[in-house]
Amino acid sequence: VIYTSGTTGRPKGTLIEHKNVVRLLFNDKKLFDFGPSDTWTLFHSFCFDFSVWEMYGALLYGGKLVIVPPLTAKNPADFLALLGREQVTILNQTPTYFYQLLREVLTDHPYDLRIRNVIFGGEALSPLLLKGFKTKYPTTKLINMYGITETTVHVTYKEITWVEMEAAKSNIGKPIPTLRVYVLDESCR
Repeated sequence: VIYTSGTTGRPKGTLIEHKNVVRLLFNDKKLFDFGPSDTWTLFHSFCFDFSVWEMYGALLYGGKLVIVPPLTAKNPADFLALLGREQVTILNQTPTYFYQLLREVLTDHPYDLRIRNVIFGGEALSPLLLKGFKTKYPTTKLINMYGITETTVHVTYKEITWVEMEAAKSNIGKPIPTLRVYVLDESCR
């Protein structure tokens, strides 16, 4: 059970079933090429649904999971050092924190980053702000995912390319396999 308030501000317990976690990660296999050579970080609190994706993404694919110390998570320079030292390949971040980390990434740092995928979630993304990272790391995939705790972390997938960055428009993409998205008006029609 993960407690979430979503947009209401009123905490509620949300049941995350094991079968939904497996469905999320193994149906994403067509979207991702996660494997045993990947290194992930457990950056987020286990009270935040993003941690489900981080923990089980690493463990179900046989990868390595690096638990980020709380003080390191609060300091983008220290976190950047950890990413280089641990050779992290899969990075999961909220856009707000990634923008702080990005300032460190764009400096002349001594770290050889091996990040293959940056997966965003938890809040709206501003693709325009990613241009500096994409220029410095052109082979890294930038992926915007959207979902709510009740749907087991992620519902949609969208790779952010130069097209989205130039248009400066956030796009949550299309549903991941086995899920559907409905756009309703205020009358739920």
